[in-house]
Amino acid sequence: MSSGIGLFVTFEGGEGAGKSTQIRRLAESLRVQGHDVLLTREPGGSPGAEAVRHVLLSGAAEAFGTRMEAILFAAARNDHVEEVIRPALMSGKVVLCDRYMDSSRVYQGVTGNLESEFIEALQRAAVNGIVPDCTLMLDLPARAGLERARRRGAAGDVSPDRFEKEELETHEKRREAFLDIAAGEPDRCRVIDAMQTEEAIAAEILEIVGQRLSHPASVKVAETAHE
Repeated sequence: MSSGIGLFVTFEGGEGAGKSTQIRRLAESLRVQGHDVLLTREPGGSPGAEAVRHVLLSGAAEAFGTRMEAILFAAARNDHVEEVIRPALMSGKVVLCDRYMDSSRVYQGVTGNLESEFIEALQRAAVNGIVPDCTLMLDLPARAGLERARRRGAAGDVSPDRFEKEELETHEKRREAFLDIAAGEPDRCRVIDAMQTEEAIAAEILEIVGQRLSHPASVKVAETAHE
C-alpha cells in the first residue's frame, strides 16, 4: 500500500469464534497481494498495553471492580493507539486488530453493568479519533463458542482466561450485544456466520476487506489528536 492513511480492520466476537485464526489468515492473504500489514491485538499490542494485558486476563484486577478494569482497558488501548496503530495507519499500512473498542462496550459495558455514558467517554479518550474502517463480527451461539474454547484448552493451546470461565448466559448476552452494535452501525460492521467452515469464513472476510481496499474511506482521525 502506498504512503498515506491506511485501512483499519478490527475483529470482534465471543469466546471461541475463531478471531485469532481468521485474522492470521487474512493477514497472510493480504501480504500475498502485496499489502503492508500490521497484525495486532487487544488488550496488548504495545509494550505498555501488554503489561496491562497480563493484569487483566489473569484476573488480578478483578478484585478492584469492573469500573477499574474498564479504566485499565482504556489506558492500554490509548497506549496501543498512540504507539502502534496511529503511526501504522499514517504510513499507509493495513492494520488488523484482534478486539478493540466494541469489546469494552460489550464486556465492561453490557455484561459489566457499567453506564453506557461512562464507557463511551472512556472510549473517546482511549481511541482518540482512531475508529475502525471495518469491524468484522464473528458470530456463533455461545455454547458452540465455549465448547471450541474448551477443546482448545484441552489440546494445550491456551489456558482459559477469566472471561472464558464465566457462565453460558453471560456469554450469550455478549453475543446479543455484539449483534446490537452491528445493527446500529451497519456501515462499519459486518456480521460473519462463524459456524461456517474455516475456509468459507476466510473467503467471505477477504471479499469484504478487498472491497474496502478498492473503495477506501479515510480512517477517522480526530482533529484533536494528541501531538
